[in-house]
Amino acid sequence: MSVQSEGAPAHRPTFAALSARDKLAKSAPFLLLPVLALVGLALIGTWPTWLTLTVSGLAMGMMIFVMASGLTLVFGLMDVINFGHGAFISVGAFVGISVLAGLGDWTGAASLALNIGAVLAAVIAAMAVTGALGWGFERVLVRPVYGAHLRQILVTVGGLIVIEQMIHVVWGPDEIFLTRPEMLKGVTLFAGAAIETYRLLAVVVGLVLFVAMRLVLRRTKIGLIVRAGVQNGEMVEALGYRLRLVFVGTFVAGSALAGLGGVMWGLYQEVITAGMGEEMMILVFVVVIIGGLGSVEGAFIGALLVGLLQNYVAFLAPKLALVSNIGLMTAILMWRPEGMLPVVRAK
Repeated sequence: MSVQSEGAPAHRPTFAALSARDKLAKSAPFLLLPVLALVGLALIGTWPTWLTLTVSGLAMGMMIFVMASGLTLVFGLMDVINFGHGAFISVGAFVGISVLAGLGDWTGAASLALNIGAVLAAVIAAMAVTGALGWGFERVLVRPVYGAHLRQILVTVGGLIVIEQMIHVVWGPDEIFLTRPEMLKGVTLFAGAAIETYRLLAVVVGLVLFVAMRLVLRRTKIGLIVRAGVQNGEMVEALGYRLRLVFVGTFVAGSALAGLGGVMWGLYQEVITAGMGEEMMILVFVVVIIGGLGSVEGAFIGALLVGLLQNYVAFLAPKLALVSNIGLMTAILMWRPEGMLPVVRAK
């Protein structure tokens, strides 16, 4: 004989299924990439040209994602508008290229393993230096202005200018031209299209980073704390977690990723300057805003949209290339004012 406790529901709870319209609205951001690619193919007309431009756009987007991925968490979790992020990109590029210059035997060898080893050493050095720089930047400049956006902008822009001048002191004021490692030069022929080898590497690195960040954020305890902190920091602190340490760790990780992005972008452009990070901040902020605050997935989709659109427009209408991304941001914010996949509401 079974006894049902008083107050227990007499029926199982049911959940209303999403309508087809709601499902389409939810998946719409993920459909933008294939739609843009198909529109590009229709307008460009020739398969080899479209494929070359698409891979180039994906590579560019992946590198922008690397630079933006750390900032989107810093912006979303810490509510910090950090224009100093651009300085970490520049410092990472200069440190990485300095390491590559010291490994000339590796970069000049006709060995893919040695070439990748040299790039890996440059990336590790750049991330270590920019991560340490980010720790000091947060401690000295950012910590006193938490919650004050206007002062954050002024202080971090000031920090950006100071670090750029320090780059001039250490590496000189002139731009530095460089060459890629031997096996990362040239092109790979595929389906009638000529695709630069380095751009294929950039696509792979971006995908690996995206998958790694998703795994960390969704499958680990620290990822759970970060995601919970983005949505409700006060509750996380009430549960006994030291969210301040999470803040600092997130800032350091974001700075290190900026350094990684700086190395990749320097090798992509084959020239580095002290102001390269400042120039990239426009695209980085566009990606963070259209992706949605705190959203790694949104930043990923946004970066690929920016990369593809800029390459397609530069080919079809070069004079419009400079404003294409601002137009993209305007269109997406008119459609979704908080970005495509926001994790936290704009503050």
